[in-house]
Amino acid sequence: MNTITLLEKLVAFPTVSSETNLPLVGFVQSYLEERGFSCRLIADDSGAKANLFASIGPGGDDGIILSGHTDVVPCAAQNWTSDPFRLIERNGKLFGRGAADMKGFLACMLTVADLASKSALSRPLHLAFSHDEEIGCVGVRRMLDDLMKRQFRAAFCIVGEPTSMRVVTGHKGKLAARATCFGMGGHSSCAPLYLNAIHIVTDVVSLLRQAQDEFATAGAQDDAYEVPYTTIHAGRIAGGVAVNVVASEATVDFEIRHLVADDPCRIVGDLGRRADVLAETLRPRFPQARVSIDIVNAYPGLDLANDAAAGLLAGLVDQPYVAKVSFGTEAGLFMERLAIPTLVLGPGSMEQGHKPDEFIEIAELERCDVFLKGVLERLIG
Repeated sequence: MNTITLLEKLVAFPTVSSETNLPLVGFVQSYLEERGFSCRLIADDSGAKANLFASIGPGGDDGIILSGHTDVVPCAAQNWTSDPFRLIERNGKLFGRGAADMKGFLACMLTVADLASKSALSRPLHLAFSHDEEIGCVGVRRMLDDLMKRQFRAAFCIVGEPTSMRVVTGHKGKLAARATCFGMGGHSSCAPLYLNAIHIVTDVVSLLRQAQDEFATAGAQDDAYEVPYTTIHAGRIAGGVAVNVVASEATVDFEIRHLVADDPCRIVGDLGRRADVLAETLRPRFPQARVSIDIVNAYPGLDLANDAAAGLLAGLVDQPYVAKVSFGTEAGLFMERLAIPTLVLGPGSMEQGHKPDEFIEIAELERCDVFLKGVLERLIG
């Protein structure tokens, strides 16, 4: 099977994050074991999803990891012109959910796996397939925990998110949180006698905007990013039960997209202190006034030194360092948990990911196949 045929098979598995990925993982496991790979499944608590870590070649800590996630974003509410889970070719492009993000790279991984099975490797090749990346890099954590327990080491790791085959050495980290505001409910006909939690939420949003402005003007800066500073974004507000009821509780969900130089837990702590001051001004009249901030999910940023990237990729790409990206990946977790130099490089563009009629250009897959063949040659002889 060539890369396009493999991609066709992978796209046919509807691995939306809310659904199981086991049929796809089973296909990949069988494919790899037929080619001499040793495979290890790491399931989630439900047993409905699993990571797969596969290796071939001699033992040692000088191998290379190729990594990608198996899940895709939903497409039910999108207006596709073809079946999103059936790969369609038009004008040199392959259309299907996950074609760009990121089953295209998974297909290239399987192609190079076939080549590896026919090669005399002097260093190991490792392939990592994760689940639930699209909902906060959830699944890969258990796989990395398993590797840590086994004291696994490798020379470096490539996470194949779509970068148009540009080498990406950095991305921001993310922390998602919820601020819950507690007031005093009552009938709206006497609204001034009560404490409207929705009003507290709007004050908390003002605190978020104030903190954002401070990062923009006085925070750490990295001009390699389109937005060169840490950002704080309020994404969703909820509260109240009816228009004639003063809300006793309301929430705002927000996220921090942070430079590696900025500690997100410190930022949350500072926001919590500001919210406490806000609540204290209300307590003389309303003792129940309170703001609670809870972290929902977080993953670290990535910042690989340019010279390290150049050393890892010398001879494989024309320009070893070209970019940092604002979207997050699992690469920061590989760096943080395993202390393995990690970069992001893969076929396709995130401009096409997550959209109706998602596609990847055939030429991009061909470029990736050539690149991974060069990576494989590093492991031979």
